[in-house]
Amino acid sequence: MAQAVANVARRINSTVEEQRDSLDLSDCGLVSFPDGVFRMIRSCTDNIQKISLANNQIKALSNKFFLTFTQLREVNLQGNVLTTLPEAIANMQHLISIDLSRNKLRVFPERLTDVSSLQHISVEGNQITELPMEKLCLMPALKSLDVRSNPLTPEATSFPHHFTLLT
Repeated sequence: MAQAVANVARRINSTVEEQRDSLDLSDCGLVSFPDGVFRMIRSCTDNIQKISLANNQIKALSNKFFLTFTQLREVNLQGNVLTTLPEAIANMQHLISIDLSRNKLRVFPERLTDVSSLQHISVEGNQITELPMEKLCLMPALKSLDVRSNPLTPEATSFPHHFTLLT
């Protein structure tokens, strides 16, 4: 456990010291986004455009996460155990890509349809049965939606759409 904490601290420190625009906390054994990270990275949250929390055991993200990292363009949350996303995701004005593949989503996170800048959404390998196709079709920037390996109903993907739908 102490080694995992040291690994996270090391990654955060190098992001801050090198003034990187990305934070990689993938494969760190996290079950949540550590509150201490907010304090450690406070000075450069506006610089962070890409965060990877892939392949952890994260069960939920707080609104604080999305309210703190307001300049995010890419978020990689694949390989966690998320069942939902917080409401604050809808306020992400710069978000272009979100990867939620291989989580525990049963329902498509409809708040994503409020993010007008989103171009790529992956929810591959979840347990989603229906898609809000009417709302997805209203997303002006959406280019691709990956819904492979979900138990979708045949009607779920039959709606006419302007983006690439991977099923």
